[in-house]
Amino acid sequence: MKKMMFSPSLMCMDLLYLKEQVEILNERADFYHVDIMDGHFVKNITLSPFFVSTLKRISKLPIDVHLMTEYPDDYIEELAKSGADYICPHAETINKDAFRIINKIKSFGCKAGIVLNPATPIEWIKYYIHLLDKITVMTVDPGFAGQPFIPEMLDKIKELKELKEKNGYQYLIEVDGSCNERTFDILTEAGAEVLIVGSSGLFNLDSDLPKAWDKMMEIYEAKTAK
Repeated sequence: MKKMMFSPSLMCMDLLYLKEQVEILNERADFYHVDIMDGHFVKNITLSPFFVSTLKRISKLPIDVHLMTEYPDDYIEELAKSGADYICPHAETINKDAFRIINKIKSFGCKAGIVLNPATPIEWIKYYIHLLDKITVMTVDPGFAGQPFIPEMLDKIKELKELKEKNGYQYLIEVDGSCNERTFDILTEAGAEVLIVGSSGLFNLDSDLPKAWDKMMEIYEAKTAK
């Protein structure tokens, strides 16, 4: 079995201690997950391209930007110049010009991902799935941390795994939403390759971040041991 990769969701960390926490995570995590919300696509506003440029100065890891915005095209160039490594809009926002958006992301040297809301079928991305570097399955409705896991998404993860294996696609299968002690085993079994960990999965396990990370890994290994 491939080693699971973990991507801490930085909107869940204590931003007063950004530098200190990033220095800790630089030696442990695989990606940084940065949520950018516009208050329209979802009713919340979080991080920004300026945050990405700040993070880039101290990060040793790929920066993965999740664009929860009505008009992702407006952010791509600025994010690329700020240092984003992956730029991942929602399929629900780009399907009218998906090929142009994906090509634009790649033209700046970034990897192109796509995010699927729980009710959005894989069929929506059928004609450009082969172009994607990462597909993120939302296992909660987007916009707010701490929502309950939607178990029907396990079938979507399994379908993406089957498509990848059958066709030789190169995308990573990532999961966003309620990745924690209750779901580590079923997400791994379904075929997830990257887990985005936030409050319940990582940061709330201990006020001391290295201890929280160690606890998360112990929980993950115990839950997924065969």
